[in-house]
Amino acid sequence: HVQLVESGGGSVQAGGSLRLSCAASRLAVSDYCMGWFRQAPGRERERVAALGRTGNIIYYADSVKGRFTISKDNAENTLFLQMNSLKPDDTAMYYCATGAVPLTGAVCPGGKTIWGQGTQVTVS
Repeated sequence: HVQLVESGGGSVQAGGSLRLSCAASRLAVSDYCMGWFRQAPGRERERVAALGRTGNIIYYADSVKGRFTISKDNAENTLFLQMNSLKPDDTAMYYCATGAVPLTGAVCPGGKTIWGQGTQVTVS
């Protein structure tokens, strides 16, 4: 079955950077929309960033604009989230998703959303 595996999380000080990776198997990232979501205790799940399958449509939450960059490498079949200038409020479990990812203006094939297992990001 399709699998997404996140990596790259960790603990950093405020102002630091991390790059999250989402490696896909049984699925080509070039063929699907991809996105990053995060969930923190006491907070609503938040859509952080999303990328259309062609890469021409990109969404960022206001809270991360100017600090985070979503990208994908079709050759590596991997989605990335570069996170700079991290803040304590960025602390959360970060999940990669594909398929039916909400992204205005994008055509996102797939009848369901597929999620990775998550990777923890802690900023102190």
